[in-house]
Amino acid sequence: MLDTIKNTISKFPPNEVFTVSDFPETAKNPKGVSKILNDLVAEGILRKLSKGRFYKPETGKFGELPPDTYQTVKDLLAQDGKLIGYITGYSVFNDLELTTQVPAILQIGMRREKKALVRGIYRISFIRQENAITKENIPLLRLLDCLRFFKNIPDTTPDKVCQRLLHLLSEFDEQQINKIKKLALKYTPQTIALLGAMLETINPQEDTESLFKTLNPITIYKLSISPNILPTQKKWKITR
Repeated sequence: MLDTIKNTISKFPPNEVFTVSDFPETAKNPKGVSKILNDLVAEGILRKLSKGRFYKPETGKFGELPPDTYQTVKDLLAQDGKLIGYITGYSVFNDLELTTQVPAILQIGMRREKKALVRGIYRISFIRQENAITKENIPLLRLLDCLRFFKNIPDTTPDKVCQRLLHLLSEFDEQQINKIKKLALKYTPQTIALLGAMLETINPQEDTESLFKTLNPITIYKLSISPNILPTQKKWKITR
């Protein structure tokens, strides 16, 4: 069985995370497969990411590389072939070029809350997402998360973040704009105000009434964005 398992492992790409269930032999002898994998960890052939999760290490110019963010959390993103979560937060701040800071914290949006956990070099936390998580929704939810956590984006300025988000929003088509306005209604008032102000900056004719009427007219959002970057902010009670 050892040779068969080693042969299967040889076909996995480096840093691809796998589990005991990825081996046909597990159906007959799950304890035996688990023992072999743990023995291979002890021999230094495999690395253990977390309980029951393994990978073949990949070595780069500066030493051993950890699995990428997706491989680290892929089991938390889907269940029985259905999406249940998506990577967001600090990783997306970096992916969307809002910051150059590389995160040690991974955040996952999910419909239900879970306790934080540690895997490899990452601390993983969970953000409650009230909207349906679908392949089409995820890019919109990620951008809304950036608006929600606007003040938490590190190693940058509010003006730079705002300019970048305006650019990203301007690339959405009409269908996506209509969808993001609906998704925003389940977010915080700050998120809604920022989205409304940005949409009107991009297109003064944009229909933002559904967003505007949800806001408390006396609530102020202090975000330190220059009026020349976001000229519509006064209407939406956004101040410096």
